[in-house]
Amino acid sequence: MAHTNSNLPARSLAEALATGILCFVGAGSVVADAAFGNVVALANGLVLAALVSATLNVSGAHINPAVTLVMLVTRRIGLRAAAAYIAAQLAGAAAGGGALLVLFQGVPGGGDAIAVTALGATLPGAGVSAGTALLAEAAITFILVFVIFGTAVDSRAPAVGGFGIGVAVAANILLCGPISGASMNPARSFGPALAGGVWTAHWVYWAGPLIGALLAGLLYHHVILGAQDARSSSAAASARAPAGR
Repeated sequence: MAHTNSNLPARSLAEALATGILCFVGAGSVVADAAFGNVVALANGLVLAALVSATLNVSGAHINPAVTLVMLVTRRIGLRAAAAYIAAQLAGAAAGGGALLVLFQGVPGGGDAIAVTALGATLPGAGVSAGTALLAEAAITFILVFVIFGTAVDSRAPAVGGFGIGVAVAANILLCGPISGASMNPARSFGPALAGGVWTAHWVYWAGPLIGALLAGLLYHHVILGAQDARSSSAAASARAPAGR
C-alpha cells in the first residue's frame, strides 16, 4: 500500500501506534466479550477500518507483519523500511497487550475474563488441532490480503479507505473465530501472548498468516496486476503503431 510520507521514523511510529491500538481493541474485545457479550467481530472490523483510513497516507497502513512481508516481496517497500515496520508493529502490539492487562485488572470481573480468554490471545478452538488452525489462518489471511490488494494497492480501486478491509476482518472472525481465533496478524497474536504469558500453538499465528498473505499477494501481483500491465503495454504499443494501410 502506498504512502506519501518519506520520513521512516514517522511512518514506523504510525505503524506502532496503529498496531498497538489494534491489539488493544482486538484482544480487548475478546476479554470484553467474555464479560459483556458478543462484540469481537464488530470491534475488530471497526477499529481496523478506522486505523487503515487514518494511517494509509502516512505509512501505507500495514499494521501487520504479514502485510509488510508481502509488500516487501512484491517490491512495494524496501528491506530497511520493512524491518522498521515489523519492529514497530511488534513493539506497538506489546504495548497494546500490556495496556490491556492493566485495564482489565482494574475492572470488576476483569480478572476472571482475563483468565477465561487468556487476555484475548488467539488459540485453536476446543478440540481443534494446530494443523486445522494453521489452515484456517492461512485461508482467512489469504482473503484479507486479497481484499487489501483489491482496495488499497490496485490503482483501479475505488477510494473506500479501510471500509472493505474492516468488513473482511469482521467476516473472517465470524467464520473462523471458533476454529483458530481468527488472528490474520502475527502482531495481533504476539501482544496478548507476551502480556498474558500464553504461547500455546503461537507458531500457527505466524506461519498461517505469512503463508496466506504471500499466496494472495503474489497471486494478485503477478496474475491480476500482471495481466493489467500486459494489457496496458499492449494498448500503448497499439497507440504508437502506425495506422494500417
